[in-house]
Order: sequence, then C-alpha cells, then structure tokens
Amino acid sequence: MAVKKRSVIGGVDTHRDTHHAATIDSTGGLLADAEFPATTAGYADLLAWMRSFGRVTAVGVEGTGSYGAGLARYLTSKKIAVREVDRPDRRARRAQGKSDPIDAIAAARATLAGTSMGTPKTRTGPVEAIRALRVARRGAVKARTAALNQIRGLVAAAPEPLRAHLTRVSAAVLVSRCAALTYDPARLHEPAHATAAALAGLARRVTALTEEITALDRQVAPIVRKAAPRTTALFGVGPDVAAQLLTTAGDNPDRLHSEAALAHLCGAAPIPASSGRVRRHRLHRGGDRGANHALHTIALCRMRYDQRTRAYVHRRTTEGLSKQEILRCLKRYIVRDVYTALRADFTALAP
Repeated sequence: MAVKKRSVIGGVDTHRDTHHAATIDSTGGLLADAEFPATTAGYADLLAWMRSFGRVTAVGVEGTGSYGAGLARYLTSKKIAVREVDRPDRRARRAQGKSDPIDAIAAARATLAGTSMGTPKTRTGPVEAIRALRVARRGAVKARTAALNQIRGLVAAAPEPLRAHLTRVSAAVLVSRCAALTYDPARLHEPAHATAAALAGLARRVTALTEEITALDRQVAPIVRKAAPRTTALFGVGPDVAAQLLTTAGDNPDRLHSEAALAHLCGAAPIPASSGRVRRHRLHRGGDRGANHALHTIALCRMRYDQRTRAYVHRRTTEGLSKQEILRCLKRYIVRDVYTALRADFTALAP
C-alpha cells in the first residue's frame, strides 16, 4: 500500500544573490532551512529540496516584485501555488529578532495561517511590458523636473541682465531661451558666462528628456489601448492613467477577486472614522499610491467635465460634505467602473 506524502509549506526570504528557504509541516513545525543561489539552477535545487520533505502545497515568497520575481515565475511555471508575503512588522522583529532563517520561517508560517499575504503578479504579459516602459518614463520625468528646478534656481541668482531676460516666462519659453544663450568658453571664470553655460547645458538636458518622454508615450499608448480598450474608453481615463491602473492590477486577473479588493489595492476603500456622536468615514491610507493618484485624476476630470458627476458633487455639497469627503466617495464609485472594465479587458486577453 502506497504511503501518502505529507503536505509541506515553504517560505523564502529573498536577496539579490541568495535566497534562504524554510520548510514547515501542516502544524507549523519547522522541518529544515537552507540557502540557495538566486539563479535558475538554484531555483530548481530549492524546489527539489522542498519536495524532498513531502508534497509542496504552497510557498510564501517575500519580495515577488523585486529580488523574488525570478523565483516566483519559476515556481509558478512548475504549478506551485505562490503567495506574496509581507515582511514582518517592526514589532514582530523586535520580539523575534532578525535573520534570514527567521524571516523564511515567518514567511512559511504566514502562508500556513493565511495572514499578511496576497497573490503575486505573474509578470509575463503585456502589463509587465507597460510597467517596464513606465519605469523609464517615470525616471525621465523625475530627471526633467529636477533639471527645470535647477534652471529656475540658477535664474533666480543670475546676474541682472540674464535674470531679467529669463524671469516671468513659461517653462517652454524658459528652456528655449536658455538653449539659445551664448557664452565665451575663455571667460567661464566670470559668473555671467558660467551661468549662461550651465543654463544652456540644462536646457539641452530638458529638451533631450522631453524627447525621451514623448518617445516612451508613443511606445506605451498602443500597448495600453490594445490590452485595455474598455478601460481606456472610460470617461477621464487616458493612456497614462490606464497604464497605471493596469500596472497596479498586474497581468493575472485572479488578483482582482472583487471590487472591494481593488478598492483596497488602490487605497480607495472607506475606513470608519467615527467617534462619539460623529459618524463618518475617511480615505484609506494604504494601497498603491500611484493607483490612488490615477483615481484622483479621473475624479478631477469628471468633476470638471462630466455632467452627472457635477450634479453629484452639488448634491453632496448641499448635504454638508467637504470636497475631500466627496472626492473619497467619487474614487470609490470610480473603482466600480474601473473594476468592471478591467475584468472585461482581462477576460478578452485570456487565451
């Protein structure tokens, strides 16, 4: 008579070069822990090591969006249920200590208990492609903003003729004028010529970054429209907002198991904030802040241009709600539209 294999659960504390794994039984008892290299061969050895203790029912992995991404993809390809586990909070670490084995064991036990975990993103579809391009775009936008701030800082302290020529103009005109500045390379020891040289260089940097951002927008937009036609068709949802919502959701639609889950993921779930005779809710402070900003952008657009939203704002204002409370309510209603559209788009993408 064949002996049935016992069920075991794994936990992994991920790092750049190595992953520390732990295996526990169905009662939470530690079976063993070990360290493996963060390579394809290391992933195979890690899984074989876990299977040597029994049938692996699930593996909790820390950092599935960074150092654990490769391991999560490998385990998923081998039909292993992967759970994204939050790192232990500071209170738990103060009580239990901090080490790779302790974190791996905690990840396994959190997976067994079903606490502090979620479904990791698969990162194998068009949404991952959109995310990669948006990482480059976000960096270019940040660098352009920094360069523009440096230009304005230099202009504020520039010699008077130069300062008068460059103040009280729009950013586009400012960059254009700075790019056209001339200076004498032999006189860079003089503040006027040195400032002009610096401003001209910064203007060229802003121009190059603007061209890079425009090129990335042209690359991202068609992917977004193809992946999420229903989401991009929503009122107030442009390609950039839709790209953020897709990135937050991930490639696998099973992450969005309910409208309320998406609201929590976007930081738009109403949280009770009542005290005494006051009954009210406040905005959820957790979740993906980028997704919350996308909802905020949609809400502001609809408050200005959508007649239904304008009527809703007027009614709620007469009821005594503040603008902040109305925005919170709008974000939650917008999540309903976004959830329906995203689910439909993911269903259409499914093979």
